[in-house]
Amino acid sequence: MNHSSGRSWPIYRNSSGWNAMLPRREPKTLLPAVRRYDVVVIGAGYTGVAAARRIAEERPGSSILLLESSVVGEGSAGRNSGFVINLPHNTGMAGHRSPLQWALTQIRIYASGLDWLRQLMHRYRIDCSWNAIGKYHAAATSAGEARLRATIQQYADWGIPYTEFDRGELKQRIGTDYYRYGFHSENNVFVQPAALIRGLVDNLPSNVTVLEGTPVTGLSEQSPFHVTTTRCEFTSDKVVVANNGFAKSLGLLGDRLVTIFTYAAMTEQLCSSQLDLLGNSSEWGIVPANRLGSTLRRTQDGRLLVRSAFSYEREVADDSILHLLTDNFARRYPQLESHKFEYFWGGVTALTRNGAAYFGELRPNMFVSVGCNGAGVLKGTVFGKLLGELVAGKESQDLLDVLTMDKPSWLPPEPFRKIAVASSIMYQKALAGSEC
Repeated sequence: MNHSSGRSWPIYRNSSGWNAMLPRREPKTLLPAVRRYDVVVIGAGYTGVAAARRIAEERPGSSILLLESSVVGEGSAGRNSGFVINLPHNTGMAGHRSPLQWALTQIRIYASGLDWLRQLMHRYRIDCSWNAIGKYHAAATSAGEARLRATIQQYADWGIPYTEFDRGELKQRIGTDYYRYGFHSENNVFVQPAALIRGLVDNLPSNVTVLEGTPVTGLSEQSPFHVTTTRCEFTSDKVVVANNGFAKSLGLLGDRLVTIFTYAAMTEQLCSSQLDLLGNSSEWGIVPANRLGSTLRRTQDGRLLVRSAFSYEREVADDSILHLLTDNFARRYPQLESHKFEYFWGGVTALTRNGAAYFGELRPNMFVSVGCNGAGVLKGTVFGKLLGELVAGKESQDLLDVLTMDKPSWLPPEPFRKIAVASSIMYQKALAGSEC
């Protein structure tokens, strides 16, 4: 049985601003003559690319096909804010371990994964504006400040250093007195995400065939797998599913995943007088105190990015989100009255009810890593690397630890799921208040 249900890939209104700023790249869209592969990997984001690389390295005699519905740089991997955060986002999926044990385990795994990603960046000379300068967490409300103070207590338990700042100190660094309290930690690297994913794809081992512009529309349930696309059908002995929330459209984990769209806007390059109003650091980024708050980033080339707002399963089709982002920007930087957004785009991620990703062998020879919960760059890379090693039969302590983590919890069917998610978004937005 070849299973498909609904669209298994996103359709976006606008191109990614990150990708639009890069030189033109020729997509790999020529259909290969071969239709049979040892492994087919579905999804050329950070997870799929890392998995394809590790399978190819561990099994150099094998043939791997990497399928991407869009073109590399225009998918979700090229639409995030470019934070590569090497700290846990969720310590509540520890399995038999305590939250502290699981946090320390994740920190070790992410440190190893970040080192691997850094090595790849240097080896292939990927020009992705890699900058290991850390990040700010900032709060505009008393409730947000309380959350951040709880976070730094957690950091203390983990042995993670941080530096706290009051309103005036933050203004010196980021150019606005909008935030009442914040802290900075070194556990983040900034990248140009579209440049990074393009560089990783274009430097895969020679036994990986990349095929872009080829959405998967169906997948059989057992090996040999029949992978149906909009262009032709491929067959493989093993399959890796790394298309995040769209796995459910292929009949996988439909009662565990939801897809959520988020939105970002980026200014044109600001002039020197405008940049002087943005603090004394040439690059910085702010993580909000509430998950529905606004993320900000000042880039190396003198732009300002704001990311906020969520929509369930579909991209919002009017300009209300752009107006919201404009307001968020203006409230923080009223001194930049002449600012202009040059780029505006949406991106999709996959959430689970309990914040756990699905990782492992879902069926014999079907390997799945989906449900990144908005932490895709490093987590996706790490999980993809380990999933590739699982496919190749390579054992490690990191792989064993990830295999023992909790799985995503059950979600109610529609329309109850939509009602629950929409209600949660509205509630969290009300709680966020001025963090938005």
